[in-house]
Amino acid sequence: MPTSSSTITPVEDTSLTGFYRDMTVPEKRTFWACATGWALDGMDFMIYPLVIGTIIMLWQVDAGTAGLAGTVTLLASALGGWGAGYLADRIGRVRTLQLTIIWFSFFSLLCAFAQNFEQLLIYRALLGLGFGGEWAAGAVLMGETIRAQYRGRAVGSVQSGWAVGWGLAVLAQAALFSLLPAEQAWRWMFAMGALPALLVLYLRAYVKEPEVSVEARAKLAISGDRPSILEIFQGPILKTTILASLVTTGCQGGYYAITFWVPRFLTTERKLSIVSSTGYLSALIIGSFIGYLVGAWFADKYGRRSLFLTFSLGAMVVVLAYTQLPLSNELLWVLGFPLGFFASGYFSGMGAFLTELYPTRLRGSGQGFCYNFGRGVGALFPFLVGYLSQITTLANAICLFALFAYVLFFLAAYGLPETRGKVLHADG
Repeated sequence: MPTSSSTITPVEDTSLTGFYRDMTVPEKRTFWACATGWALDGMDFMIYPLVIGTIIMLWQVDAGTAGLAGTVTLLASALGGWGAGYLADRIGRVRTLQLTIIWFSFFSLLCAFAQNFEQLLIYRALLGLGFGGEWAAGAVLMGETIRAQYRGRAVGSVQSGWAVGWGLAVLAQAALFSLLPAEQAWRWMFAMGALPALLVLYLRAYVKEPEVSVEARAKLAISGDRPSILEIFQGPILKTTILASLVTTGCQGGYYAITFWVPRFLTTERKLSIVSSTGYLSALIIGSFIGYLVGAWFADKYGRRSLFLTFSLGAMVVVLAYTQLPLSNELLWVLGFPLGFFASGYFSGMGAFLTELYPTRLRGSGQGFCYNFGRGVGALFPFLVGYLSQITTLANAICLFALFAYVLFFLAAYGLPETRGKVLHADG
């Protein structure tokens, strides 16, 4: 929990782009490194949902089994995120970020050479360890590098990189599946996932460890007081850990229930081809990108907690309309924008919020555990949606699990304090 050394700084320039104009060179370098990493991370993760139909067809697996690969990736990412968060508290944020990027890039490349579904499942699980770790290290790095008055917009704007990566994956899908037969195109999609490894060169050359992290680890080294990985479950911090974990479970469970299966929903229940569905996914992605940016501004202007409450309610309404109303394909295309907007925009406040909830000595462990606990439980949603879709329609399955997740998100966020404007210190 915050210590008495924590202070609150007022947010002066609340414009969307004001934070970037006033950032220092180190802040800008960290911003672009993390934004690029998150974009490539998003591209890498979204490749599998985009090729899942091809995997089902080529290897004759059912929807529930195919969804299991997504679930396993996210479950592994929960372990990887917690471990990387703890490692970031011990060896530093930047070094941990480098290690996780190399790890998931390597296993994404191996996915391109999988000879059967069992091999793909193993590679996706191992990829997940680095995938979860990358967010844990990168979010803490951003949160500690950017000043308090700009943290929400800067960290939130980095989140918009996910939509950029998603868009790159969709464009690659449209191009590769147009130029190559499906049994080759999906392999090239996974091979693209090795691109993030190049980012490590930039990180090594230009991105430095945050001063508050260096100072905190130096103090711990002198005192010999090494934080335990279990300390986030003790004393008053336990309540924060429980509620924050429920927040991340709800926000990610809803997101994965929607985005993992919407490509399949469009090609099966809406009878669109892979190429023709690109326009529908584009509306969703553009809405997602704008949602991230507006959410980043909202988080600094009105607070992180207000962002979560507002956007979770909006997501509930739009999911109901998208999956349950008898809409024409034209109206469905239009509705893709608000669906992407509300189902993504709340992530803009998550990194800053979790950074501000924990003291510096436990920040990596706490933030890494909470976010990736949500990823792990949210990982069940792709599998459960796929399983339920064998009993009812895919639209009904998506709606049921997304609504459950967003109600949980709303209630847990309501129970946590507002953290907007908190200044971070080495001892709290």
